[in-house]
Amino acid sequence: MKQVPAAFGVFLLAAAVSASVQAQQNTPLPQDAASEQERAKDAVDLDQVIVTGVRSAKSVDKIPGAVSLVTKEEIAHTLLMTDDATAVLARTVPGYAEASQAMSNSGETLRGRVALRLFDGVPQGSPLRDGSRNATFTDMGIVGRVEVINGPSASEGIGASGGIINYISAVPTKEGNEFRLLTRYSTQFKDDSAGWKVGMNFARKQDNYDMIVGVSRIDRGMGYDANGLRLGMNTSGSVSDSEARNLFVKGGINFGEDLEKRLQVSYSDFKIEGNGNYVQVDGCRYEPGWCENPSPNTSERGHLFGTKAEFNDFTQVNVIYTDADFFGGTLSLNAYWADQAMRYPAENGSDRQDPLIPPNGPDGLIWDQSEINSDKVGFRPSWTRGELFGVEGLELRTGVDWVRDKADQRLALTNRLWVPPMEYESIAPYMQLSYDIGPVTLSGGFRREDGEMKVGDYTTTWFRDRRFVQGGKLSYQENLVNFGAIWRITDQWSVFGAYGEGFGLPNVGIPLRNISCPNDPDDTKPDGCPGDPPATVDSTFQELKAVVVDNREIGVNWRGQRTSFSASHYDSRSKLGSSYVIDPITEDYTLFRAPTRIKGFEFSGDWNINDAWKLSGVYSRIRGKTSFWTQDPEGRWDAGPLNKPIGALDVNPDKIALSVRWKFSEAGDATLGSTTLLSRDLSGSDVRPYDNREFSYEEHTTGYTLFDLGMNYRVENVGRFSLGIENLTNKQYILTWSQVPGWRNYWAGRGRMYSFTYEYTF
Repeated sequence: MKQVPAAFGVFLLAAAVSASVQAQQNTPLPQDAASEQERAKDAVDLDQVIVTGVRSAKSVDKIPGAVSLVTKEEIAHTLLMTDDATAVLARTVPGYAEASQAMSNSGETLRGRVALRLFDGVPQGSPLRDGSRNATFTDMGIVGRVEVINGPSASEGIGASGGIINYISAVPTKEGNEFRLLTRYSTQFKDDSAGWKVGMNFARKQDNYDMIVGVSRIDRGMGYDANGLRLGMNTSGSVSDSEARNLFVKGGINFGEDLEKRLQVSYSDFKIEGNGNYVQVDGCRYEPGWCENPSPNTSERGHLFGTKAEFNDFTQVNVIYTDADFFGGTLSLNAYWADQAMRYPAENGSDRQDPLIPPNGPDGLIWDQSEINSDKVGFRPSWTRGELFGVEGLELRTGVDWVRDKADQRLALTNRLWVPPMEYESIAPYMQLSYDIGPVTLSGGFRREDGEMKVGDYTTTWFRDRRFVQGGKLSYQENLVNFGAIWRITDQWSVFGAYGEGFGLPNVGIPLRNISCPNDPDDTKPDGCPGDPPATVDSTFQELKAVVVDNREIGVNWRGQRTSFSASHYDSRSKLGSSYVIDPITEDYTLFRAPTRIKGFEFSGDWNINDAWKLSGVYSRIRGKTSFWTQDPEGRWDAGPLNKPIGALDVNPDKIALSVRWKFSEAGDATLGSTTLLSRDLSGSDVRPYDNREFSYEEHTTGYTLFDLGMNYRVENVGRFSLGIENLTNKQYILTWSQVPGWRNYWAGRGRMYSFTYEYTF
């Protein structure tokens, strides 16, 4: 992975995928494609890398900012150890947090903020109700590369306040047909730990058309920690004891007098579902007098009565038309539709109870499962023109984005509304200019976000006092700007500076479902407190305001013949940020809206010692501050100063990732990697002048280092054989985000796991 200059505030859309595909199809293949692919594994020619995130083909060393390019080879190496969709990001992207090893990606932030995840430019998940499941939406075996635009970006408008992670599907590269068969067997050598995968990709490239088809099925067994204890079934969804199947089809045709036009259609259907063969057994973290012998959550065989399997079910259709000769520029028209559903494991917490509903569990309580459903449609035309007004080096990108997103959340077993149906519709015109002046590239742009959220009338649950809430409409308008410059001092050195703004919605479903009666003993709750003023969606506007983030960044890049490195420093600020805190009553996550500031430093480097040996490393340090109290709705006090440290639920500790690759022959290689999260101690305190209330916060997390090993050996006319070992030293550890107190939140990480892979391409 190389961190290279990248688009900061330059707009990423699905049309970028088409531009990348067209660039690859219109570029002559080398005579020896196989040797060229082998060469690409050893080095990436940054001048030739096309960043699809800028909507049109562009050399990345002409774009100010920072992007992390995760290559196909890095994805393949990670898949030797694990099929976790985000593990490759945790290993290779400096600012990406620790992987959760679960169906949920809770706590997996990018530079301390929530990133917008895309698949071929199509948003995954809903900004209206983020269920932290939007990182598991396809089989990584169909992904050709991942582009991570670090920091806030106006490129996608809503949802990109923390950056963009775009998973780009593979494209055919050879003329004719190509089949790729992959089988994998994984085990921790326990009787129920075995898992397997079978996948087949078919690619065809012929004359002016191409297509790729991918199918796969993954069956995962139970996971075990290094002490031999079964891992707990994650309360937001576990990948242990689950099955996943994936179908992906993409086809395109080039036409026109010079094949300058292209129509491309893709279809993706992915579902991961739990088998329901195990139930959670809660552990306990150390607490004097309560838990003297701490033990992480574990699992035992069984099935909760009447419950259903948790799942992620994602389907999307993506249509892209491009014309490279449209009024002297390139026209891109992109339309998409996506349907996404997520079901969560059963819980019997106090927020699930209702005295009017008969208990359905053996413990005399109501067990219920929440389901989030969302669907979206979008249309995004854009136009790119180089040499604008006949000026060499001056380029314009302009367009407009329209999207309509709907989402709701229900308690499935009792058929109760939990989060009301919400609809967000926005239209966002934008314009971006870049100007190459010799070794200097200047860029700047503007985007107008104009959206409206609609919520109908609804009634909250019994736990929230059955309060009737009058629906309404909330408007969101924001002008977003970005500008930056990069100076290529020599062929080896470049420096850049950038400023960018990003826009997103908070997880609006949480404050809407939490509306309840005031804490007044004279109220008649849970009858909706009819004596109090009516509750309206508008009354929660302070919590529902948009998250607008501005980011300042400077960086330096150096690239030699065998060595390269990048370093950058960023300062990300929001006047009304969004972070998670633990509700002391429900022990569940709730939103906290207050000013935030996150600063960090990143470094990445590669050293190709010789043709056989290569060293790589990344380092990330992030620190964040917010307020102990937010602005009072009645105006009695303002938000507090930035004296509260932001903890592990949002900002991960310092990370060091290292790897060494040894190519011991033309047919074989081995890679040893390590990922270290350092220990961290956070503390802060403050006193609110209005009422002299004292606040304090402490958080202590223990770091750890994990090693992994991957080995490949190719036998001519037979195929490639691989061995992957995750957690090579069988280290026992508690996941960092799980070291923070919370409801049933005490999970260990996986112990040593072996994976044997066979791949045959013909």
